[in-house]
Amino acid sequence: MLTRIICVAIGYVFGLFQTSYIIGRMHGIDIRDHGSGNAGTTNMLRTMGTKAGLLTFFGDCLKCILAIVLVRFCFGKTHADMLALLEMYAAAGVILGHNFPFYLNFRGGKGIAATAGIVLALHPVITVCGIITFFTVFFLTHYVSLGSLLVYVGLVIEIIALGQSGAFGMAQPYLIEMYIVTLLLAAMAFWKHRENIKRLLAGTERKTYLFKKNKK
Repeated sequence: MLTRIICVAIGYVFGLFQTSYIIGRMHGIDIRDHGSGNAGTTNMLRTMGTKAGLLTFFGDCLKCILAIVLVRFCFGKTHADMLALLEMYAAAGVILGHNFPFYLNFRGGKGIAATAGIVLALHPVITVCGIITFFTVFFLTHYVSLGSLLVYVGLVIEIIALGQSGAFGMAQPYLIEMYIVTLLLAAMAFWKHRENIKRLLAGTERKTYLFKKNKK
């Protein structure tokens, strides 16, 4: 249990690096007071432009990758039989730190760019599926929220499928624990996107474009 707590704590510390907030402050604003009020990639893209949005995405994604790599380095030999589970705990910590940073009164983002770190770092199959899912949905609909939520649905399915096929090399109790953590992260993502879901159902969700001006 202690090892799991350490991994979550490692992730939380990495998650506290609020890329959008830092970039916003460098330009004299608090991004949480603009646009949707969310400290994340999409709001940065709409509020400050493509460059700021992409920098935010890469920063938030990188912090999750670094947390996973650090856990892999620290526990790869001593806890090889449950390493993927510990990496997931670290990723969960990053998302918690990103979504609920204590020094910003727990007002952060929605954890999607940080989740991209899981997609890129955990397993090649998850990477390929995640990239295809998000960009297919995004370029067809221009709804970031829809693409993000479908990536999470895919992530749950892919982790369970890979786990049951033996890809993570863990015993069934560890796999079940990993599935539960993944499901909880997915549930949190859907909860954080509850207003987006309402707008998607109502047909009023705002579209986002990478290389042309986003409508206010």
